[in-house]
Amino acid sequence: MNTAADLGLFGPGSVSWKVHAEPIVSVGGLRSLYLQALHPRAVAAINQNSSYRTDPWGRLERTSAYVGTVLYGTAAEVEQAASRVRRIHAAMRATDPRTGERFRLDEPDLLRWVHVAEVESFLTTARRAGLELTDAEVDRYYTEQLRAAEVVGLDPATVPSTAAEVADYYAAMQPELGITKDSAETAFFLTVPPVPEHWGSLPLRMSLTLGPARWAYFGVAGTAAALLPSWARKMYGGLGWPTTDKSADLSVRGIRLLLNAALAAMPARYRVAPMRRVALERAGLA
Repeated sequence: MNTAADLGLFGPGSVSWKVHAEPIVSVGGLRSLYLQALHPRAVAAINQNSSYRTDPWGRLERTSAYVGTVLYGTAAEVEQAASRVRRIHAAMRATDPRTGERFRLDEPDLLRWVHVAEVESFLTTARRAGLELTDAEVDRYYTEQLRAAEVVGLDPATVPSTAAEVADYYAAMQPELGITKDSAETAFFLTVPPVPEHWGSLPLRMSLTLGPARWAYFGVAGTAAALLPSWARKMYGGLGWPTTDKSADLSVRGIRLLLNAALAAMPARYRVAPMRRVALERAGLA
């Protein structure tokens, strides 16, 4: 390995690289959006400032690019991407629909909620899909991700850094969470996203809207929602039964097997995400 290479925030020996090498973490990203929507102020901020309704796939691409940069970019690339996000958040305001209060999008409480919901969802989804991690590795993942929290503007000392701290944080947050009109609309949108008009001909868009691809996506979205903690499922009006957890585990393991099989059938150059491949090349591990 080239130890002089700029490996950014993490590197090939990190648990973060191990977790995010798994394609199934994309399902974790969807899970995190369902979870984030349960925070009334966070979902109001998204609805009032985001283009996700008019350009959902573009927003997804931009978010994925940011996460990829933080994971695999050089120190300079991470700082450039993060400073842009900090500037955008600092300039934005939203109104709490319950109280009428105006608030900033870079409030630490909001940034912390989004960060924890994301990293916990990535990690939990990967583990429940079958990625083997020790308890020590789980805690290392959360501790490593403090670096991602810091670059977005959080004081690392205020962010949960172990599995136990994340569990305590969720327990403390639950009285503040719940379903609002924004939450319900966002969850429905995540479950039934539109097919962009520029995606080919009308017959193709109709096929994606009503055909097998749509039903496959329903399965993925249903799995992401079923992977939520039982208390979160109950807030959405679902069931908190252990049997739901077991069926979600079976489903996400099946999706992981399908994704890995699909990747194995592809040419080698397509099996690794471009940002990860460049980072491996910098580390001398291509």
